[in-house]
Amino acid sequence: MELTKRGKTTVERVAELAMQLGGRHLADYGATRSRHDFTQRQLMACLILRAYLKTTYRGVLELLAVSPNLRAALGLADKLPHYTTLQKFSARSQVLAIADAMIRTIGRAAGEPKLAKPSAAMDATGLETTTASAHFQSRAGRTRRKWVKVSTIVLCGSLLPLSLVLDWGPGNDKCQAKELLTKASAAMLPTKLYADAGYDAEWVHDQCRLDWGTESVIKPARCRADGTRSGFWRSQMSEQYLERKGYGQRWAVETFFSGLKRTMGSTLTSRKPSQLIAEAAFKVLAYTLRR
Repeated sequence: MELTKRGKTTVERVAELAMQLGGRHLADYGATRSRHDFTQRQLMACLILRAYLKTTYRGVLELLAVSPNLRAALGLADKLPHYTTLQKFSARSQVLAIADAMIRTIGRAAGEPKLAKPSAAMDATGLETTTASAHFQSRAGRTRRKWVKVSTIVLCGSLLPLSLVLDWGPGNDKCQAKELLTKASAAMLPTKLYADAGYDAEWVHDQCRLDWGTESVIKPARCRADGTRSGFWRSQMSEQYLERKGYGQRWAVETFFSGLKRTMGSTLTSRKPSQLIAEAAFKVLAYTLRR
């Protein structure tokens, strides 16, 4: 396995970071009358490792059983949880909100050391709910009807996410835009926000520029028959304006999605809808910790 600068494998470092970050957002135990065998952050770290290793609940526990260093990083020296314990913990309604809060904490920390606030880029991608490739489905005469839609805002310099919204696709990108922007504002406000034509709407410009003072640079999707565009801000988004404002930086979010899928995989293995959404969040969180 790849070694980090501290002489530890990357997976051990991911485990340590997951434990440290989980301590900020999780109480030790979910109930006062529970058996207190494992802390919530230990279970959360196991789920993050499962996403990082692209394995099953059983698979991550089998790896922990033969890896003393990894167990030590999680504080699981004497006993390991049962795979159903991880499964039930991932099904909790609060887990997705906690993963989302952990991502915002990372984004906030990434922006703080900078003397000048960085730019950010917004976009969405899909994670498959089946192992059948798009090519196979096409040859079999099937259509791609449903997938987990991952919408995020990424800092252009560090390629770390500021916010995350998960939903079911297909769907218009603007449906998730308001929640995505609101979550990002809780972490930090970038100087510029780049987005493609899927987010072309005057209200998106208003929310960025008037409410937060962030310059929105969004490629327009439509125009009138005479070539003009409605809206005060939309009318300014000419090709010359986009080039002058560095619209090419929007590709930062595409780079993030490319790295996410190459490293974490583009297919989800859970079966229940709620657990598919949670698994997608863990993939994004695991990739972010790896970076």
